[in-house]
Amino acid sequence: MQIKSRAMNGTHSLHLRHTPPSANPCTTLNNNNNGNINGHYVNGGDKMKKSSSNTNVVNTSRVERFFRNASFMKWRSGDLLYVVRYHPLPCLLTLCLFFFMGVEYTLRMIPFSSPPFDLGFIATVPFHRFLANSPALNTVLAGLNTVFVFMQTSYILWTWLVEGRPRATIATLFMFTFRGILGYSTQLPLPQDFLASGADFPVGNVSFFLFYSGHVAASVIASLDMRRMHRWESAWAFDMLNVLQFVRLLSTRGHYTIDLVVGVGAGILFDTIASNYLESKKLKSHSVNASK
Repeated sequence: MQIKSRAMNGTHSLHLRHTPPSANPCTTLNNNNNGNINGHYVNGGDKMKKSSSNTNVVNTSRVERFFRNASFMKWRSGDLLYVVRYHPLPCLLTLCLFFFMGVEYTLRMIPFSSPPFDLGFIATVPFHRFLANSPALNTVLAGLNTVFVFMQTSYILWTWLVEGRPRATIATLFMFTFRGILGYSTQLPLPQDFLASGADFPVGNVSFFLFYSGHVAASVIASLDMRRMHRWESAWAFDMLNVLQFVRLLSTRGHYTIDLVVGVGAGILFDTIASNYLESKKLKSHSVNASK
């Protein structure tokens, strides 16, 4: 709406004139995003469309680049045959993964009122019965096992004190420290029908941690060190004695199967950790000497 003022006979009169809707400045401003506002050019609608379009293009290009660079997009049937032929172990482990997923998701859980299920205990039932009926033999075998423990300890200390190689000793310290932490954190119940012996290590029928087996782990640490030093006969002898120890501990119910198997892994793990520790100290020493 425009307002005009005109002088008539000395007085002013006001004339109102309606502007057409198309000339309404508000309507024009709202409907025309391509106009000038205070000298500034505005293209709001087109800019929003172009921005959205550019974003979609960028996202699409990223997805295409991801799939184009992904390793599995370059696989061919020949590659799969190559994996099966030259890497059968990972293929077998993949089958085991799906098999044990099926076992786990369909397994009937052991009720809290029942003793733990242990496959190693089932496999060694005849040995357990034999030792239960022969307490003197059980004591003799426990004593021999204690001698084997002292053999492990003596060798590990020898490598440090006499040969000046501390790796096995440091690995054993790591191993027993974490065994103490885990053994105290989760205290498993003593297996039923445990055949105790005063000659077994620790000597004197004292309490002990079940998880994991320090007997087995220390034997593995000593055997690995023997292999590094090319003492093959000693390493094989320790491995055989460790297997016999494995069977005896299951037969006497001195450890669960999981304690012994994890003991093997713990020996390997902490031997590697000790190696990394010594390497880090060596690198740090070299860097300090280089800076001087």
